[in-house]
Amino acid sequence: MVRGKTQMRRIENATSRQVTFSKRRNGLLKKAFELSVLCDAEVALIIYSSRGKLYEFASSSMQATVGRYLRHTKETHHLQPLVRQHTLQTVQHEAATLVKEIESLEVSKRKLLGEGLGSSSCEELHQIEQQLERSLTNVRARKHQVYREQIEQLGEKEKFLAAENAKLGEKYCVQLHHRQSPNEQGEVSPHPESSSISDVETELFIGPPESRSLKRRLPLQT
Repeated sequence: MVRGKTQMRRIENATSRQVTFSKRRNGLLKKAFELSVLCDAEVALIIYSSRGKLYEFASSSMQATVGRYLRHTKETHHLQPLVRQHTLQTVQHEAATLVKEIESLEVSKRKLLGEGLGSSSCEELHQIEQQLERSLTNVRARKHQVYREQIEQLGEKEKFLAAENAKLGEKYCVQLHHRQSPNEQGEVSPHPESSSISDVETELFIGPPESRSLKRRLPLQT
C-alpha cells in the first residue's frame, strides 16, 4: 500500500498528534542508536513532548557530550573576534595595495603627458619615449584602418547610387518613348487648319458709310 505524502503542519486532533509523536519519537531514537553504532559517532538526543516530558538518548554519556558541545561553542565564540580581526586586516592590506597601484598609475600617466619629468632618469625618459613611439604607431595603424573602411563604404555607396541612376535613366527613356509613339503612328498634326494656305479675297471700302457710290475694291492675298 502506497503511503500518501504527509503535510508538514501541526496535527489538530490531540489523539492523532500523540500517536504520531510516539511513532516518530521511537523511530528517531532508533536512528540515533543506529548512527552511533554503525558510524562510531558520539550521539546525544534530547526530546521534550508538548506536555514537557523528557526523552533522551546518549551513546556514551549525556553530560560528557553536552559538556563537549558547550566547550566547542565557547571556543568558536572566542575565535569569532579573531576571525573578524584577521579579515579586517586582510581587507585593509588589499586596500592599501590598491591605493599604491593607483598612485603609481597616476604618476605614469602624468609622465606620458609630459608632466613631472624633473625626477626622471635618462633611462626612464628613454623608456617613456619608446612607449610613446609604440603608442603613436598603434594610433596611426588604427587611423589608416579606419580610412580604408570609410573608403570601402563610400565605394559601395557609389556603386549603389550608380545603379539607381541607371534604373532611373531606363525608366525615363521608356516614358519618353510612350509619349512619342502616337505622333509617329498617326502623324496627326495638332493644328490641321494651319496645314493648308488658301487665297482669301477681301473687299476694302474707302469713304464714308453713307456714300456707297465711291467704292474701291482692292484684292488682298494672304
